[in-house]
Amino acid sequence: MSHAHLGFGALSYDVAHLLDGAALILSFFLLYQTRILGVVNLYAIQAGVLAAAAFWQGWVQNDRDLYAAGLITLAAKAIAIPILLRRVIRKLEIHREIETTIGIFPSMILGLLLVVLAVLAVLPATTGALSLVREDMAMALSVVLLGLLTMITRRNALTQAVGFLSIENGLILAALGAVGMPMIVELSVAVLVLVAAIVFGLFVFRIRERFSSLDITALDRITGAHR
Repeated sequence: MSHAHLGFGALSYDVAHLLDGAALILSFFLLYQTRILGVVNLYAIQAGVLAAAAFWQGWVQNDRDLYAAGLITLAAKAIAIPILLRRVIRKLEIHREIETTIGIFPSMILGLLLVVLAVLAVLPATTGALSLVREDMAMALSVVLLGLLTMITRRNALTQAVGFLSIENGLILAALGAVGMPMIVELSVAVLVLVAAIVFGLFVFRIRERFSSLDITALDRITGAHR
């Protein structure tokens, strides 16, 4: 094997790790951020990183489907969905800080523990796979778990929607690490996410219209009153 080929293999490995690591770090930023508009902007950046990862894997694997997946991700997740969420923010005039169920520092500690859990769960279970695939899967699972934690620790319906969308980013990140991902998978997931974003937007409007707030504790009070 030539030195040039070895060098390209190392470069593809390093760039893939860099992009996956950036997506993971942005998940921590989402967990740390307490401004609604900041959460949406961070999600858009994470989606952009995900699109870059798809483009890079398309080039490394010489797979046109991955280029198409990158375009779908860029258009739907990095552009269309953030625009939709920003319009909701402007329409409802919600620019205040987000209330959390636990403090930011405990959330970050829990996030770190979830990353450790993801590594301990994935690496032993994928001993027969390539090292790049194993590490990609560990980081992708970490993104999924951090998105779930973002949903759990936020009382605002809009930021919970972003947490859900971040979970989906982690799932796509895992799919990008698998060679030969069918194009139909990415396309169907992108359509599903767009529909989910629209549903979340309508849900947010209804909550605000009914309770004059996006704090989901209002829903808890209503359900408690009817028991």
